[in-house]
Amino acid sequence: MSAARSSPAPAPTSYANTPTRSVSVRGVEFVYRQLGPDDGVPLILLNHLAAVLDNWDPRVVDGLAARRRVITYDNRGVGASGGSTPDTIEAMARDTVLFIKALGYDQVDLLGLSMGGFVAQVIAVQEPRLVRKVVLAGTGPAGGPGIDKVTRLTIKDTLRAVLTRKDPKQYLFFPDTAVGRRAAHAFLDRLKERTDGRDKAISISSFRAQLKAIHRWGLQAPADLSRIRQPVLVVNGESDRMVPSENTLDLAARLPRSELEPLYPGAGHGGIFQYHDTFVPRALAFLAA
Repeated sequence: MSAARSSPAPAPTSYANTPTRSVSVRGVEFVYRQLGPDDGVPLILLNHLAAVLDNWDPRVVDGLAARRRVITYDNRGVGASGGSTPDTIEAMARDTVLFIKALGYDQVDLLGLSMGGFVAQVIAVQEPRLVRKVVLAGTGPAGGPGIDKVTRLTIKDTLRAVLTRKDPKQYLFFPDTAVGRRAAHAFLDRLKERTDGRDKAISISSFRAQLKAIHRWGLQAPADLSRIRQPVLVVNGESDRMVPSENTLDLAARLPRSELEPLYPGAGHGGIFQYHDTFVPRALAFLAA
């Protein structure tokens, strides 16, 4: 394995008590958490805009980790990881590959959510031997419709959240319906289950760099998705405001070996969190097939 470090502790039983470790990636410390069986191909989780380790739904992580070694991480400059956050998706992808190799893995599966899905697509193309299978959730291809408007929408809903004393994810990740609001509250409560050793929040400078990277991705010429030869599971809610759900359908149509999960009804960008009890077994079955 690697020079990864962790304090001596009992084996974690859930994401809420999984210790945070670190590994040196070309002199920069990347923090991560890992949970689940030691054998098999590990599953690397690539996070969304502004997210740190504590933004992964513990129901999703624990459910996946029941069968798979699951690794979450903070990319360069994010949360407690060192260095400066890149402002391109391609640079984030390079950092992620270096992180995976620093852990000593020569083959992984990827689950990319939103911005993490952009990063996963680049890695799948550039490192075909490293990536076995991919799950793309709430994401879209380069140049996809509406992706260049993420910055404006995020700022608008963040201001709305400040004025209403809400978490921005309630507006950005869930529909403004009775069902959506209940799902948002349940999700936000689950994110508070970890009480010790929580991650640092993302800095303003890192948040701006990520927004710039997403905007550039949205303005790029459409990518040749036929270059992604790995099996890909594509999932989303039917009413995604951040990365419009039509991008999910476009990915499924253009990827050579895709499987499209029916869009989750009454769900938005956070569909895999709202439907965690549906998503987890579907993802596990896809990864095991």
